[in-house]
Amino acid sequence: MSDPTPLARLGGCLATDLRDVTSDPEALDSSGWWAVVADYEGGLCCARFGDVRPAPLPAPVPGRWRGPAAGSWVSSLDRAGYTEGVRRIRAAIGTGDVYQVNLCRVLSAPLPDPSPGAADIDQLTARLALGTPAAYAGTVRLPAHGVEIATASPELYLRRTGRTVESGPIKGTGRSEADLGEKERAENVMITDLVRNDLGRVCVPGSITVPQLCAAEPYRGLVHLVSTVRGELPETAETPGAGPGAWARLLEDTFPPGSITGAPKSSALRLIDELETVPRGPYTGGIGWVDADRGTGELAVGIRTFWIERDHPRPLLRFGTGAGIIWDSDPEQEWRETELKASRLLAVASGEYDGHETAAQTR
Repeated sequence: MSDPTPLARLGGCLATDLRDVTSDPEALDSSGWWAVVADYEGGLCCARFGDVRPAPLPAPVPGRWRGPAAGSWVSSLDRAGYTEGVRRIRAAIGTGDVYQVNLCRVLSAPLPDPSPGAADIDQLTARLALGTPAAYAGTVRLPAHGVEIATASPELYLRRTGRTVESGPIKGTGRSEADLGEKERAENVMITDLVRNDLGRVCVPGSITVPQLCAAEPYRGLVHLVSTVRGELPETAETPGAGPGAWARLLEDTFPPGSITGAPKSSALRLIDELETVPRGPYTGGIGWVDADRGTGELAVGIRTFWIERDHPRPLLRFGTGAGIIWDSDPEQEWRETELKASRLLAVASGEYDGHETAAQTR
């Protein structure tokens, strides 16, 4: 069977008729509707589609998704490696090098049948939509360009409407609002301040506001602390096509998203490079869409996200999970948190969860 047709399902739309693919962020301020995938390491894929129309997420079709066996997932960091990483982060906090670091691991499993008829990433999106509905769910399927992504992200990285830019960092997760204590609020405030600083590098001085701080938002089986940070771009970016490079500047000055790095950001990034053993890829990057004609766009943080890598002897399905580490973190508890966060979505991908029972989601 030939490769499936390129498509993107993002922002409540289905995009087909692929016209162009580029790694140049300047394209996002040119013309047309673009699907955007920015991986954590800085790689960028922008795909312009000619046919974009409102459409719901797909319904599952029997036989179109055969996920990995439940016991076949392998972690880039095992329990000992992850807990040692937590201890090293705590030591760095103790010496004042950093305040918080998001330590992640990547899970991988071989696809039992990698043919397009049995491993359609759009069908994994359909199953995620049943089991873990999310505000920024979607698919980007560009097989010829090595991009096959299904996401159920709940977190806003960047939203642009003309000159107005907004970010919605999530930090702090519990089974109920009662679980969200001072530790979780402290994490959220630190990251909100980091996002304010990032947006302040590209927005008009004095325009940054925080309309919402540490608001408890319920999801299925979980409650998150979510803040909102807003700013205004310079007047040259007020209308579509004016002030070329607005998206390029936004990505340059705010990427990777602050909620999945740490504070201070530069120090956290150095520790992440030292401690994590494999690339994160699209996990914790940015995934979404840009309408260059209207000067609008919406990128989510690439969490709760699966992607297929076919350049292996057996194609792999990958997935990331992590936790924010601060001084109060307990290494074993943080490891258990990453397991808890991953359990539900791995069950969905492996075909063991049908969306009708309450379980933990992932971050």
